[in-house]
Parts: sequence; structure tokens; C-alpha cells
Amino acid sequence: MRIRRLEPIAVRLPLRRPVKMASEVVSAAENVLVRLETADGIVGWGEAASAPTMTGDTVATMVRAIAELAPLLSAIGKAAGKPVCELLGGARRTSVALLWTLAAGDVPGDIAEGQLMSAQGYRAFKLKVGIAAPEPDGVRTVAISSEVKNAELLCADANQGWSTAEAIRYLEVAGSARLAFLEQPVAAADLAGMAQVAAASGLPIAFDEGVHSLDDIRRHHAAGCAGGSLKAIKLGGLRGIVAAAELCTSLGMRVNLACKIAESGIAAAALLHAAATVPALEWAVSLTSHHLEDDLIATPLAIAHGHAEVPRGAGLGVEVRESDLRRYRI
Repeated sequence: MRIRRLEPIAVRLPLRRPVKMASEVVSAAENVLVRLETADGIVGWGEAASAPTMTGDTVATMVRAIAELAPLLSAIGKAAGKPVCELLGGARRTSVALLWTLAAGDVPGDIAEGQLMSAQGYRAFKLKVGIAAPEPDGVRTVAISSEVKNAELLCADANQGWSTAEAIRYLEVAGSARLAFLEQPVAAADLAGMAQVAAASGLPIAFDEGVHSLDDIRRHHAAGCAGGSLKAIKLGGLRGIVAAAELCTSLGMRVNLACKIAESGIAAAALLHAAATVPALEWAVSLTSHHLEDDLIATPLAIAHGHAEVPRGAGLGVEVRESDLRRYRI
């Protein structure tokens, strides 16, 4: 396949409402889209969110590095007439359960949102914690757990917001909540702290910001982590995230696949193709395109009853509204 043009497109995508996390409040997503056109006129797309607090990359550094990207699997799939999941090893499933993040910003709002999404069929929910002190966050967690009664999986994500002692205190206060795991309670580099929280609480502890490679996964496994949230932005793309999920499963660790807040339907479709191929998804899949005021794909992803269908068709199985990109360019 001969590449005629590889174009990086930096965009700023407004969110429907700000998403508050321990280290930042996100009101707009600054992402880089990649448009690849072959000599035969086939167009493939890719997307990556800038994540200065996670990887150190900004839109500017990502644009400078864009020429180093491998040909996009979406274009290869289109050229071969195959969906991307077939290029990643073959689909094990055609739909995946979704993990919904509650981010209303207050307890009544989170409860109302959880009950609304539960009525729509969602059974997996994540709470953002680490924003307040451990005690009020723990009380909030218990309140939401008691009111979102249909939740089969409820987890909390501290985004590195606490010290070891604070994370342990949070889990003491939240002890009656039905938490399945606590994600990244302490700083990414604090493996000893992760191990201490795991040992003190008995609750599965998950990694996120601390993992950027397969060796990082092995180190977290040795420290007692039960699993983690895997993002393509940190693990070298789709092939990297699939390899990471395979390693986690081989080590007995549980897996969540996730987009960064917030990526469009382009990245969401790519993640769904990866999710179709990995051995196991005990902790579901986290899409984030619903946070955007306006998605970039022509036809919305098929989501119903808390599950997303893996897009069908060649490549990523979605088409980009190229005529609308102008308003979002940086």
C-alpha cells in the first residue's frame, strides 16, 4: 500500500460539561487526528488525545512526532476489505459491556445519573474520587452505592489523588460500598504505596497512570495490583493495548480498556476493535465520546442496554464528517 498523504489535524473538542478529576478539570479535549490517504484514494483515520499529565505529550509534540506513525490499521483494513479487529488477531466477541463514569460533580447528581443510566441497561459504573478528602469521598461512595442498586460492578478512580494513608482511610470509610476495585489511588511512581494499599484493604487495586509498557505491568503485578485500565495512548496504539491485555490475562490480572477523556468516535471505534480481540474484559470498556458536545463520526456508534457493538465493515467501520472539522481545528 502506497501512502499519498499523511496529515495530522490538531483539534479542540468542547465537552458537554466539565469533568472534574483529582489533578485537573477537563472542559475541552485537545486531540490529534491523523488522516491517511493512499495512492488508491483509500482514507484511514486515527486519533490520540493529548495528555500532558499522563504522558507528557501536548498537541504540539504529537504533531511533530506524527511522521513516525505506522500506517493506520484503518486504511490497511479498508484496503484489505477487513475490519480492524481481524487485523488484530480476530474477533472473540461482537459487543462489549461499557463502564459509565459518574461525573455530575455532586452526590444527588451522581445518584440521579447512575439511576438514569441503570434504567438504560448500564450495570458497570466508575466514581471519580481523590478530589475531596478521603472521608467525604468515602461517604459519597457509600451513598451512591446504596442508591444505584442495579450496579453489578462499581469502582472508584482516584487519579493519583491521595497519599497511601489517605487511600487506606478512604477504603475504611467506604467499606460498606460494593466496590470491585480502586484505581490508581496514589502517585503513578509509588509502587510501594500501591502495594501497601492493596495489603491493608484486601480490595483489588488497579493501575492506570503508572503503566506505559509491558514491563510496567509486570512490576505492578509484583506489587500486588489485581489489574488495570489500559489506554492505547500509553501503550503504543492498538497492537500495544492488545499485547498489554494479553499479558494481564496471562498474569491473572483483570482488564479494563479505556479512552482518555475525551476522545471522539474515531478513537472509540478503534478501542472497540481492540476490545473485540482481547482474551478477557472483566472490568468492561470505558468510552468517552459521549462527553463531547459534538462527535466527529457520521453515524453514532451502536450502543444499547449498556453494551456497544463492535463497528462492522472494513477498517474502523466509521466515517468521519470531514466537512465539519474546520470549526474544531487548532
